[in-house]
Amino acid sequence: MARGAALGEALSHLLRDHGARPAGRLTSYRAKQWHAQLVQLTATRHGYEALERAGLTVTTRTLIHWLSEPEYAVRRSYQEQIRTAYEDAATTPATPLPPDFKVHQFRITGTVQIARDTRDRGTGGEAPLRIDGRNGAWARIEQAWLTDQLTDEAFEEYFIDDVVVEDIGDGTDGWQFPGSWYQVV
Repeated sequence: MARGAALGEALSHLLRDHGARPAGRLTSYRAKQWHAQLVQLTATRHGYEALERAGLTVTTRTLIHWLSEPEYAVRRSYQEQIRTAYEDAATTPATPLPPDFKVHQFRITGTVQIARDTRDRGTGGEAPLRIDGRNGAWARIEQAWLTDQLTDEAFEEYFIDDVVVEDIGDGTDGWQFPGSWYQVV
């Protein structure tokens, strides 16, 4: 069960409850200067791989000079490649949407509006809005999640268009969730 001030926020919480991990940044990556970044990168295989992906190709001898002399004159283009590699190594990718989330039977409690019909679903004797995730088109949501662009607002919009509409149809004048509190189970 997840709650939020908007449907998208509640869905975001539920997604994390299902084990999805958003993109993030490793806290151990705090170096600001190129030399400190290079020292940290060359301490691990992951760092060397990031340097390769950034296109930094120098001889072992040159690399040893750079590491041994912090004041060594390094071209700006190499410093940029080091920074790029450092940011790459510091970033952890988002996990894909869990398969059980995409087939979830969503029960939404909160204010639901379709055309002029506005109801508080899941309270006061009203049944929650039930959505079968198996009927959803999840590609756009997953792409936004993996690229760290799935805001709560975008999640709500995409969920309406790609999951609610795919499951139960567009209805008259579309779906809206204008409430200030939602619970999704």
